[in-house]
Amino acid sequence: MKAITVHPDDSVAIALEPLKKGEAVTVAGQNVTLQSDIPFGHKFALKDTAQDGAFVKYGEVIGLAQKPIAAGEWVHVHNLKNVDPGASGYKYEFNAKSVMPGKSDATFMGYARKSGQAGIRNYIAIIPIVFCANGPAEKLGRMLSLKYPETDFFDGFQVLAHGSGCGQSGDDLNMTSKVLANLSKNDNFGGVLFVSLGCEVNDLKQMKPYIGEYDAERTRFMTLQDVDDEYETGMKLADELYAVVSKDRRTPCNLNMLNIGYNCGGSDSFSGITANRLVGDLTDKLTKLGATTNLTEVPEMFGAEHILMNRAKDEAVFSKTVAMIKDFKEYFAKYGQNPEDNATQGNVEGGISTLADKSLGCIQKGGKSLVVDVVPHGDRITQRGFNIVAGPGNDLTGITGQVAAGSVLILFTTGRGTPAGFIGPTFRLSTNNVLFKKKPGWNDFNAGRLLTGEAPEALTEELYDMVMATCEGRYRTKNEMHGFYQMGIFKDGVTD
Repeated sequence: MKAITVHPDDSVAIALEPLKKGEAVTVAGQNVTLQSDIPFGHKFALKDTAQDGAFVKYGEVIGLAQKPIAAGEWVHVHNLKNVDPGASGYKYEFNAKSVMPGKSDATFMGYARKSGQAGIRNYIAIIPIVFCANGPAEKLGRMLSLKYPETDFFDGFQVLAHGSGCGQSGDDLNMTSKVLANLSKNDNFGGVLFVSLGCEVNDLKQMKPYIGEYDAERTRFMTLQDVDDEYETGMKLADELYAVVSKDRRTPCNLNMLNIGYNCGGSDSFSGITANRLVGDLTDKLTKLGATTNLTEVPEMFGAEHILMNRAKDEAVFSKTVAMIKDFKEYFAKYGQNPEDNATQGNVEGGISTLADKSLGCIQKGGKSLVVDVVPHGDRITQRGFNIVAGPGNDLTGITGQVAAGSVLILFTTGRGTPAGFIGPTFRLSTNNVLFKKKPGWNDFNAGRLLTGEAPEALTEELYDMVMATCEGRYRTKNEMHGFYQMGIFKDGVTD
């Protein structure tokens, strides 16, 4: 097999290997003679298409022909232009085939928290609330790691260093406060030490309303300018936290206590066909079993947003989805940017031609599950089921928002490859066999096996088993093995 289609209605096929001009290819029951060389992962036309004619992939329009395109011709950025399904407005047409949230007796071994949710790791978080405190917080973390090594029930100290907390004002400052406060509530953190400098704009007085009620047994605060020796004081406070956290043990937790987020980066033409598809099948399985999941990357919904809108559980959630899309489009317009530029040079080299092409692949991670809520960036998820968390396409800030929303595990799909790790476990799926073989130290699961004939049902069950093993600590993701962790806070405002 040299090429495939995704949907019976598609008018393009995707090359599974580099193909040569003049070559005859059989795909979707028809013979096509190639009019161009077709790179690996790229598309070619299955029929003659007039100028402004639509090209279909995933059963949806991904773009319009810039000029007449013959069957067998390479279809890419040089001859395809984007299409906006929201140009004439949106109408709620509920998809009755949406997968509904369910309940089950299925359990996993996790850390039950007072929030009613469960962690899959048991960290102590050290959270500097301003970048000025990063250095001391990181040194303190290294000192504590030597004193308290990881055990079967303690996963170490995570220092959430970042570049925000001062020189901010208004909504931009409040976003920093909200994100940091809600990160501290993530159920992977058995204990939290906040580290303030003392004179920053995001000081503890600013933070306290966002932190709200907290578990005094598991939370400590330190202001560097108020103590004589921050390391002596920090060690003492951490000793108190460790005395509590080290007693935590895994217990059987219902799957309705689990919150998983999905993201992607370095996407290619196979993302929506392999890795995102399998994640989407997993989403539907988890939805039926009662778990909570979420999708972000709003700019990577542009061109496919109507599909998610029609899976909204009611008119109110539909309206939230429309507002979220419009807000992000206005955000781009405010800075004079074109959302179409979201498709990076790596995406283009991997075979993605338009933003709709990328977005239709991206939203496959949500499967066919009902959208139960749209959550503002930095807020916590409150509805069980499949949620949309507002956030940018940028992996670092988007995933930070998902973790603030409550995700204890991130499933991350990639076609081009990336070693990046985020806050906590990042389970990475490669979209193709070439990447998985080349970078086994980056990836946890090879979804490219779908391209060589392995059954999607079997691979979905294998993925589910590996995700459960990750949640129970029986499997450590590659970012955990390498110690790759990082975070970033979404900024939108002046720097004072």
